[in-house]
Amino acid sequence: MIIGIGSDLCNIERIQASLDRFGARFENRVFTPLEQAKAARRPFTKAGTLAKRFAAKEAFSKAVGTGFKAGVFMRDIGVVNAPSGAPTLALTGGAKARLDAITPDGHVAMLHLTMTDDHPWAQAFVIIEAVMKDSV
Repeated sequence: MIIGIGSDLCNIERIQASLDRFGARFENRVFTPLEQAKAARRPFTKAGTLAKRFAAKEAFSKAVGTGFKAGVFMRDIGVVNAPSGAPTLALTGGAKARLDAITPDGHVAMLHLTMTDDHPWAQAFVIIEAVMKDSV
């Protein structure tokens, strides 16, 4: 069963402006070290890479129904790649606690993430699915 859906549209130029104005302070406040390293390997598309991840964080916060309140912080939500290469989310702190709180007993949460960008826009969708523990 689906227990949460979230989407976000992010302006890549807005992310570039934040990088230009605040630099590492902005990156360290919003993105995990893994996300920062991935973006650093893409100097010509760094802002787009980060904008997709920013959108994914926003989409997740909407899917769990809190936004960035109730202990859910941007750095608690990290975009990583599954062994298949597909993007997914790694959660810590308040983001993980909120996901655990909305997952029904006897179920595990499966996160589905898709991201795309076409300058000047980056977009992400998150679907949270609760699956019976027996069927995982």
